Formats: sequence, structure tokens, C-alpha cells
Amino acid sequence: MPTGTLLLIDDETSLRQMLARVLELEDYTVLQAPDARRGLELLRQHAEDVLVVLSDVKLPDGYGLDLLPRYKQVAPLAEVILMTAYGTIPDGVRAMKEGAFDYLTKGDSDDQLLVVVDRAAEKARLQRRVADLEKKVGAQYSFDSMIGRSQALLQARKLAERAAPTDSTVLLEGPTGAGKELFAQAIHQASPRRSKPFVAVNCSAFPKDLLESELFGYKKGAFTGALTDKKGLLEEANGGTLFLDEIGELELNVQAKFLRVLETQQFTKLGDTKPTSVNVRIVAATNRNLRQEAEAGHFRPDLYYRLAVFTVPVPGLNERREDVPLLAEYFLQFFAGKLRRRLRGLEPEVLEQLRRHDWRGNVRELKNVLERAAILADGDTLTTDDLPAEFHYLPAAPTTDEASDNSLRTLEKRQIRQVLHDTGGNKMEAARQLGIGTKTLYRKIQEYGL
Repeated sequence: MPTGTLLLIDDETSLRQMLARVLELEDYTVLQAPDARRGLELLRQHAEDVLVVLSDVKLPDGYGLDLLPRYKQVAPLAEVILMTAYGTIPDGVRAMKEGAFDYLTKGDSDDQLLVVVDRAAEKARLQRRVADLEKKVGAQYSFDSMIGRSQALLQARKLAERAAPTDSTVLLEGPTGAGKELFAQAIHQASPRRSKPFVAVNCSAFPKDLLESELFGYKKGAFTGALTDKKGLLEEANGGTLFLDEIGELELNVQAKFLRVLETQQFTKLGDTKPTSVNVRIVAATNRNLRQEAEAGHFRPDLYYRLAVFTVPVPGLNERREDVPLLAEYFLQFFAGKLRRRLRGLEPEVLEQLRRHDWRGNVRELKNVLERAAILADGDTLTTDDLPAEFHYLPAAPTTDEASDNSLRTLEKRQIRQVLHDTGGNKMEAARQLGIGTKTLYRKIQEYGL
């Protein structure tokens, strides 16, 4: 099997053919060109395949060092090796600075040439694998990967897409489990910072006395146990995006320090006297109403207004119920692949129950329900028996007349129905919560047709 494709550009026909033969004996496929014009033509035609370009420095229609940027522009993932009969140190230094993999003198041993070519080809292969991985990650976290066609989702996505190419701070507002981190990832992937780090931190996941050191880092000796310098998450995200989930959990003293980051892109580490500069974009998320928190004195108003430069409301699942079937099918197939099972779909009754469920845990809850159901399913189609107990006692949707009826009988019926739903059909627990006997509850269930 060939080990890859090389492009050899040299105007000395005999030398070019000899080098090509040596490389072909090592199972490389070698494309040959006598000058820069033909070499660039071949490179454009085979840019996806060429791993290494071996180019003479002195060509009839160009100088190798000047051609180097053009080679890299046509095939940015390929490595370039320059060859010359009379190498000089200044030329060699310039070649390496401008991105050449190596600078060789003609007449060196074939073994040395092969070693350099093999190393250059391996680096090019690694760069291709990294690029492929970045494409997959970008596709996974892109706006196009968001599942749903509801108006609420499309409106939130449209706003986020407008903000993504900018460097503006974005505040994502929405209930827990609605997918705010997915929005943050999509904003990062659609921004010029996509090739730089995306660092996510859940502010509620750290003890309050540790969050400051995690965010800003510290110097050796800043406190007991600080045995070495530590980079904070802000430095880890330098050049990229820092996603702060549940930012409402920040302590007021940390909020003041973070406000300075937003205003100056600088902060001072614990135990340090000099400021540290970073270039980082902030995307924050909260399930609270930060405006109300600020008015109540629980969150700094100046930080809130600095964060809310661009606000995106991320809808909960109850606001986009028409997306439930699409999400359910997606999660079913995802877990079927993970469990190596063949699951064709969901029964209509299952979809109906999923549509009517009160999704307090939002998309995260739906995902958990589908994972459990995929594990329990006996056949190749999910049935109502595969759903958790609370789905077996879904309250019937009230009729139009019932919804407007506030009589004591109707209110009692609604309350019993809701408590049965909340307790997953556990009648003893429902009776306890309602403050009535179990026999009375059974009689009411029969009376109201529940």
C-alpha cells in the first residue's frame, strides 16, 4: 500500500527522476513537475492528497523561498521541504521561519532524505487527522446540529447566530436542562475563535471558596497548599471562549473581580501583584432572572449590564413541545447505537404521552427518559410499558368547558388528577398529600373517571 503522495518540483530531469525512483521504492506516489507553474497546477489538482512538497530553490520561473507561501496557500496541510545545491544559513533560517519543514542540500545521502520525508509525511498525516476531528467537533456543536423546528427555538437560534461572529459578551437565559451549553458551543464554533479553546465552567459546581482560584489561578505561596503556580480557567481559555454556566452563583467579591476582566481583559491572580492580560470572549448562562437578582442586591447591577450586552432566551422544552417527537427519535437512535440495539421507533401512544408530559427537567429530562426506555425495551419499538411510572398516569387534557369551569367539583377533579400525576399513580401517597383516606380517593377516581 502506498504511504502517501508527494510532489517533486525540480528542473534537473535526471536528478528529479532519480529522487522519484528512490521515493517510489518506499511506496510513495510521486508527482513530478519541471517548474513552479506546473508544480502549482499539480498541487491544486491534488491538494487533498499531497502530504509533502519537495521543491528546488532555484527554478526556471521562480525562487523556492518566494514560492513557499504559495505552496502553503494551495495546500495548507502539506509540508514543504526545500532543496538547493548551495545552501546558506540565512536562506535556511528564512525558510524555517516561513514555514518550511526542512531545508536540505542536494547530494546528501538518500537515507537522510528519506528520514526527513517520512517525518514530514507523518506530521502532515497528523495535521489532517486533527483537521478532520475539528470538522467533526464543529459539526457536532454547530447551529445546524440543533434539533427542532419550533418558532421559539428558531428565534433563539437566529439571535445567537447574529451574535456569534462578533466578540460581544452573550448572556443565555433559560431553565436548567434547556441546552444553554449547546448554544454556547455553537456560538464558539461559528466565531473566528473556533480554532482556540472553549472552556466551560459550572459556577455552582465549585465550593464558593475555591471558585475564585479556579477562575483566576494563583501564585505559589498565595495560601496554604499553594505549592506551585496555577493557571486559572481564564488563562486556559486565552484566545478562545470562556463559558460560565450558572453565573448567578458567583460571590459578590468574585463578581467585582470578574467585572474588571470584562472591562479591561486583565485580572490579578491570588498572591500576585502584577495584572495578567488575556484575550477571551465571555459567554454566560443563568436559570435565574439576573435583572431581578440585581434589583434585590444579590447580583451586581454593573456586572449584569456588562454581561447582558446581547441576551439570548433559550426556550424550555414546554415552550417547544412540537420538537418533542424529533428529539425523542434522535435520542432513541443515539442510545440504540450506544447500546448496539436495533430500535425502529416509538409507538404513537408513547409520542402522545411524551408530548403531554410536563418537562420540568427540559431536554435533559427527555434524554434521560429515552435512555432508560432504550435499555428496558424488549422489542424493536418503544411502548408505553418502557416509560417511567409517572407517564402511565398522565392527566387528561381538560376540555374547553372544563378549563373555564371553576366549580368546586371541577377544581377537585383537577387537583386529584394533578396529584396522581405528580405521585406517578401511587394512590397511598396521593391520598396522603390530598389529606383524604385511600378509600375516599378510590371512590373519587371512579366518580370522576380518572
